[in-house]
Amino acid sequence: MNNQQTLIAVLIIAYVFSPTLLNWMINPEGSWLRPYIIWFFMIIAAIFVYQPWRKDDQS
Repeated sequence: MNNQQTLIAVLIIAYVFSPTLLNWMINPEGSWLRPYIIWFFMIIAAIFVYQPWRKDDQS
């Protein structure tokens, strides 16, 4: 149940901030590193969300 609430919160935040992030990422006057920064944070977030070593059944 906790993962569903987290997923919904992440989707709402992504929906709100995606236009700003997209404009920031594809800005021609910006650094070439910007898309890779966003992908890096997405991978780190996915690692923390999917933790196979975490046991949800134990209290």
